Amino acid sequence: MSQRLGPEFFASIQGGLRARLAHDGLGALLTDSPEDVAYLTGFFHHPGERPVAVWLDGDGRVVLLVPELERENAERQRAAAELVSYPEYPGVVPPFHVLAAALAPAIGLAVGHAPSMSWERLSAAREALPAAEFRATRLLVQARGIKHPDEIALHEEAARITDRMIAAGVALVAERASERGELPSEAELASHVTSVGVRTMYAEHRDVVVVSPLAGALVYTAANSAYPHGLPSGRRLQPGDTFMLSLGCAVGGRFVEGERTFVVGAPTAQQREYHDAVRAAHAAAMQATAPGIECREANARSLAVIRDAGLGGFLRHRLGHGIGLGMHEPPWLEDGDATVLEAGMVISNEPGIYVPGHAGYRISDSMLVTAEGSRALTAFPRGLDDCVIPF
Repeated sequence: MSQRLGPEFFASIQGGLRARLAHDGLGALLTDSPEDVAYLTGFFHHPGERPVAVWLDGDGRVVLLVPELERENAERQRAAAELVSYPEYPGVVPPFHVLAAALAPAIGLAVGHAPSMSWERLSAAREALPAAEFRATRLLVQARGIKHPDEIALHEEAARITDRMIAAGVALVAERASERGELPSEAELASHVTSVGVRTMYAEHRDVVVVSPLAGALVYTAANSAYPHGLPSGRRLQPGDTFMLSLGCAVGGRFVEGERTFVVGAPTAQQREYHDAVRAAHAAAMQATAPGIECREANARSLAVIRDAGLGGFLRHRLGHGIGLGMHEPPWLEDGDATVLEAGMVISNEPGIYVPGHAGYRISDSMLVTAEGSRALTAFPRGLDDCVIPF
């Protein structure tokens, strides 16, 4: 399987955006977001001080501005755009002036720019194109939110690999537990499952798209797991521990995350209570995730389950977020986001509770919103009985 999307995909994406430009009274679109650049052209790069930007206009031009040292990389990746390169940054002639010279006579246009553009970059673009009227637009945010079938296939493959990573982590712990030997540390587990993801990627795919991270893992044990975004440490698993595998990978630049909470040895009544409450909240979110439902409503329905169980004091975050070329991207499944879910969106369903001094409990799946409702892309079992490692 090749991870690179073909020219038909980019022609479809670019054509759809041109129609949106016309509808919104815009003549062109400018973005320097690395994720937007990849979405529009297929060019993936490591962002730095040298600007990389895409210009798309209603007349059919798609121009990719790159520093000369990236030009060959863009050619090797078969970027779906006309390449314009500048020698160096900051340059005798500034990069956006090089772009403006290539666009002449593109003057007097209403240019939509990505809201994420920095003040410095936007100021440089305005200086280079003084006759253009720049307006912030969410066109790309909206377009990226609805996944093309080719993108969904990449998400599905990333989910398969994520499930394999989780299974590999469980297998390592189970093997050590069966031998009654020293259990792995958080850092060892994280390294192991990450290597499984990366090795699988290169063994089974052509044209691997390298992003950061290609595969990644956060592993938390016992009280360390009560910190939602803590980093793996040298602490070793112990019998009786609750521990969490928070994993994910990107295929073709499209991310998926999958998270499960495990117990080493027979779970206590307290561990079962906590795990079951999160599992019920996760199930409620699966029911609430459907076209026409507002993000804030899905969030409220799920987290109400935890509050009704008397555990609301242990909530630390929203239900979830969008996933795509970014591991975290709009929409946000939170009380403040009234975005209406639509078929083709990919979101995370990850309710969690965090008990200081004890442990955290989180179950996460990447969900595809469908015409009928939603389906989980990741499939590793979620119930506590399937997440106990005998010791």
